[in-house]
Amino acid sequence: MAEEARKRRWPAIAVVVLGLWFLVRGGAGGHGGEPAGTARLTTTATPGRSATPTAGAASGTAGPGTASPSPKAADSDYAPGRFAAPVRTHAARAGVDPQLLMAILYIESYKPHGPEVERAWQRLKPDAAFGIANMHRAAFEEARQGRDFAGRAWEDLPDDPDLAVEAAAWHLHDLAAQLPAHWSGPYTKDELMALGYNTGAGNMLAFARNVPPGAAARSYLDRLHDNWAKAAESLRP
Repeated sequence: MAEEARKRRWPAIAVVVLGLWFLVRGGAGGHGGEPAGTARLTTTATPGRSATPTAGAASGTAGPGTASPSPKAADSDYAPGRFAAPVRTHAARAGVDPQLLMAILYIESYKPHGPEVERAWQRLKPDAAFGIANMHRAAFEEARQGRDFAGRAWEDLPDDPDLAVEAAAWHLHDLAAQLPAHWSGPYTKDELMALGYNTGAGNMLAFARNVPPGAAARSYLDRLHDNWAKAAESLRP
């Protein structure tokens, strides 16, 4: 009976925890939101080019180092900037841009992280993503094949941020490997990889063929641009 009562309490606990977190954050974040005051970036790529986003030169556009996490995020043990060392290490091993990986961590920081709150949320939404990189089970299962962490489980992600960063880096590696040598869409390689991380490899390839992304994907791309300079600043030694 005690065990049943405990299980019934979990949904209420999760709602309270998440409600308090969003109240403190003022409702900011989420794939559809754009935090105020973040760096605005422009892209200069031509179709099929692998250039990365560059800081806009227009007056009033923030440059590197001007955008920083909110005070709440900066105080958290799971603030993306705290993981600069594993981001650099795992991005190098996977052959992906560490700035892209860090920017994705900033995008995914809209969600409260930590083992207890993530598992509470997963009880309410069984298909929820796990870890600081918000990775779904299917993506993790694909990324771990033949890798050093092949013996690890998706359920380990909330407890092991280093594993979450490693898995995200190799997932990006696998997405990059699926891109054609040239594409007709207007997006850079990093932009397409970020879109693939958010929407899946099939959609990424469609965007490379110049299929227009939907509102949610466009919002994710905006968030990538907004966090690009902040990601670079976080990776500075």
